[in-house]
Amino acid sequence: MKIQDIETFIVHPPQSKNWVFVKVTTEDGIVGWGEAYTQLDRDIAITAHVEEMKRYLIGRNPMHIGHFRRWAYEDMFLKRGSMDTYSAVSGLEIAMWDITGKALDQPVYNLLGGAVRPMLRVYGGGAAGDTPEECANSALESVRLGYNALKFDPFPGPWRSFVDDVDLELAAAKVAAVREAVGPRVEILIEVHRRLSPIEAIKVGRMIEKYRPYWFEEPCPPENIRGIAMVKEALNIPVTVGEALYGRRGFVEVFERRAADYLNPDISNTGGILEIVQIAAMAEAYDMGVSPHGANSAAISFAAGIQASAVMPNFLMYEYPHGLQDVCNELMVKPLVPVDGYVELPKEPGIGIEIDEAKLSDYAYDRHPPRPLRTVEDERKYHLAGLSPPRDP
Repeated sequence: MKIQDIETFIVHPPQSKNWVFVKVTTEDGIVGWGEAYTQLDRDIAITAHVEEMKRYLIGRNPMHIGHFRRWAYEDMFLKRGSMDTYSAVSGLEIAMWDITGKALDQPVYNLLGGAVRPMLRVYGGGAAGDTPEECANSALESVRLGYNALKFDPFPGPWRSFVDDVDLELAAAKVAAVREAVGPRVEILIEVHRRLSPIEAIKVGRMIEKYRPYWFEEPCPPENIRGIAMVKEALNIPVTVGEALYGRRGFVEVFERRAADYLNPDISNTGGILEIVQIAAMAEAYDMGVSPHGANSAAISFAAGIQASAVMPNFLMYEYPHGLQDVCNELMVKPLVPVDGYVELPKEPGIGIEIDEAKLSDYAYDRHPPRPLRTVEDERKYHLAGLSPPRDP
């Protein structure tokens, strides 16, 4: 069996970043689907990496996944990876697993040692809003959709390492409102998006401890693992990191410093299915739980993540982007949809889904509008008014 062709599709869904889908086709007609992680304005760079690797993969056996992973890291990257390169590899690797499972008529999780459990818990929903009341109402809607765990970012923009106390107090008030609204049995996960300095993270963390967050996610930039460890030691809240770390080597310092309680690697940017399974195995040796990040589509990336998570003994729950569910269900031949906060493992071979390729043209590639550069005058205007500038679109 040999790879005959590799294609990329940049999907432009409404109210979301673009997605990069990777289609790998073999000479005997088996199609595998993968997905590469994207961020605003980086989708073209990622597809360019796929195109470069395509030249080397045509004519190769798609089952030689281990060889591909080693070649990409050592020969293609020259051991100098980045988010874009790891994302491209992830999309290809997932598609190769999909082909392998289909060729052997087995779900991928059976090829990784078999499932630990028949269904997986997911978290979704959120608590969006500019005020505590709006956040509380949004959280209640998530609970009505069946989620018993939800994640939200209570911090106003822009993303700055040092912010005014009024912003931290507003964030704490949002957390308080959500906890009061959903009650004690719904888990609330606090997202910080890598924005704060350690001292600011500790300050706001102490404000919200009493509301019993399930975790405090990425309080500081991922380059500052020592700072994240400082936050963890200062708070009585579990700290989570991982979505902005790439490959097993990216997690070594987290383990060595015991800088987190939980990990949330992303299957579409850390190297793919086998890489995230190996990261989870490393975490298990340190008694850390794993809750994979899932801020891509609820289609390919989610399906691949379910396959990998099924074999993790230390799995906690998976992030499900339910706000994108309608578009993804339209793109999938047989949607993979959670019910009451859980998703059953698919029995179909490969990653368990198929993409309706004809529907992709309904969401053809389009560039997001450029984000304006904020001027010194803008900063001064908001500062004098005692307000935080609005978050970049």
